[in-house]
Amino acid sequence: MSKPDGHYRRGVGVMLINEHGHVFVGRRIDNRDEAWQMPQGGIDAGEESWPAALRELQEETGIAPHLVERIACHPQQLRYDIPAAIASRLWGGKWKGQLQDWYLARFLGQDRDIDLATEHPEFSHWQWVEPHLLPELIVPFKRDMYRAILKGFAEHL
Repeated sequence: MSKPDGHYRRGVGVMLINEHGHVFVGRRIDNRDEAWQMPQGGIDAGEESWPAALRELQEETGIAPHLVERIACHPQQLRYDIPAAIASRLWGGKWKGQLQDWYLARFLGQDRDIDLATEHPEFSHWQWVEPHLLPELIVPFKRDMYRAILKGFAEHL
């Protein structure tokens, strides 16, 4: 069954930077490749975008909201399409991709405040990386979006 254009799951993402200007990335548990990404996820019904970003960040990294300072919101909503080969497995085939609000935020805590052993773990490993490395770490179908994220936050990085 084909999906109409615009059939995107609403979501959020967080570009979390540390005191050195490096960006948090996690290695996805559900991908056999070296697939790293910034924290991201869906917006629940009735939920506002920034609170959803903080919730997703905590659910994926264990980082409490009080350890995060919002710096900026990306000037555009960004989207990506899921390749047809995996679309039917994700979200029950309901969406063709995600339309996301992205936030740049500063991590105010210490590395010991990061705990991937959450209730529903999504990452097996994590690291801090230089921002310009992000597009090469992400799965190919999200690379253009990651380039747009970097461009939108360039004045703050």
